[in-house]
Amino acid sequence: MAGIREAKKQETREAISAAAMKLFSEKGYEQTSMEDIAREAEVGKATIYGYFKNKQEIFIAFCDEELDRSLEKLQLDKMDNKPIIEILVGYFALDFLFFENNREFASYFLREMAFPHEMNETTREHDQRYLEILDSIIRHAQDTGEIDPQLDVFMTSIHFFSLYLGVLVGWFRGFVNSPEEFEQKLTALFLQALDGVRP
Repeated sequence: MAGIREAKKQETREAISAAAMKLFSEKGYEQTSMEDIAREAEVGKATIYGYFKNKQEIFIAFCDEELDRSLEKLQLDKMDNKPIIEILVGYFALDFLFFENNREFASYFLREMAFPHEMNETTREHDQRYLEILDSIIRHAQDTGEIDPQLDVFMTSIHFFSLYLGVLVGWFRGFVNSPEEFEQKLTALFLQALDGVRP
C-alpha cells in the first residue's frame, strides 16, 4: 500500500513540475502564478504547497532533474581517456540542447544563475551540486596533467562556467544560431582558456 501511495505522490510531483515548465515556456516565469500551475496540473493549490514552497522551488527541482538526465547521458565515469575540452563542451552542450527548445526557461535560468532572485538553501544546494560536477571535471584534468595542479579548482570551474554563460547570452542575442555553432564557439573559447591554464 505504501508503494502505491509513494508512486501517486511522485506522479503528482511530476505533473506539477511538467505543468510549471509548460507555463514558464508559454507565459514566462514572472507571469505564471501558483494558481495557473495548479489549474494546468489539475490539482488544488494547497496540494502544490505540499510539494513546493514557491515557483522557484519548482524551477530548481526541475533543474536538478535535468542535471541528473545530463549526467546520465554524459557518463562522466566512462570518460577517463577523453580530453577535458571534449568533456566540458559535451557537458554544456547537453544544457544547450534543452534550452534551444525552451527559450523562456533558458532566459530565466540565465537570470537566476547570474543574479538570483532569492538565495536560499534550495538554490545554494543546486548551485553547489552544479559546481561540484565542474570541480570533478577540473580535478580529473589536473590528475591527468591537462591543467596545472596548482590552480584553484573552484575559480577554474567558475571561469569555464562564465564562458559558457557568455556563449549562451550570444545565442539569446542572435550571434549563435545552431547547436553546431554553439559547440564551435564554446570549443574555441575553452581552448583559449586552456592555453592559459596548462602546466
